[in-house]
Amino acid sequence: MGLIRVVQWRTEIAIVQYRQNQTAEKYGFNPGNIISDGQFFNGNAMSQAEIQAFLDKEGASCTGSQCLRVMTFDSENEPAGSECEAYQGAQGETAAAIISKSAKACGVSPKVLLTVLQKEQHLVTATSTTAFQFKAAMGLSCPDDASCDPQYAGFFRQVYGAAKRYKYYLQHEDTYGYHAGSMNYIQYNPNASCGGSQVYIENKATALLYIYTPYQPNTAALAAGAGEGDSCSAYGNRNFSIIYTGWFGNPRS
Repeated sequence: MGLIRVVQWRTEIAIVQYRQNQTAEKYGFNPGNIISDGQFFNGNAMSQAEIQAFLDKEGASCTGSQCLRVMTFDSENEPAGSECEAYQGAQGETAAAIISKSAKACGVSPKVLLTVLQKEQHLVTATSTTAFQFKAAMGLSCPDDASCDPQYAGFFRQVYGAAKRYKYYLQHEDTYGYHAGSMNYIQYNPNASCGGSQVYIENKATALLYIYTPYQPNTAALAAGAGEGDSCSAYGNRNFSIIYTGWFGNPRS
């Protein structure tokens, strides 16, 4: 890359980052820095007891035996690998135990896992639940344009599987279409005709969120707050930011 091109590239990045910072100031969402690496990869951000207390508080309006805060699930033995340490399975584990053990095994924050549970299926605050909500708890291998992969069905496989998937993405980021420290074209919607924009992804955690949910909110989605935008709006990463911020504070600090 010649000197002139380097200067042009740096100028392009500076312009895009300025726009991203303006978006963050106006809407509280930075498309290039949704969450910091330090927060995303802190597997010890909450203890199991703290997770249980959080579920009890946020899910207090749910009564009966089908509430996330009281349900138990069978988990499976998972061997240690390059993404995660070993997971010792057990019968009748609480959701808090599965979240805590998965977070620690894979080095992904339990705050992130709780946020994704809420973003995908509203399981943390739901006053009533369905079997499908637990079957597809994290939206893992449930693409917008296809049915869910039965290999990952069930609460344990969803939670542990999502934590492991994030670490897999981290190790293989170069094989996917979203990269930290570079410009990335990110669509607003699965419908390509809705357009998109160039985003300078500032860190690994934000790149992983786009690999997992490959759309950014358009202006209509951002202006709507937690509401609905227009027919070209997508909400996954916007809602991640809103939920995380509401529960745990600034995700970029």
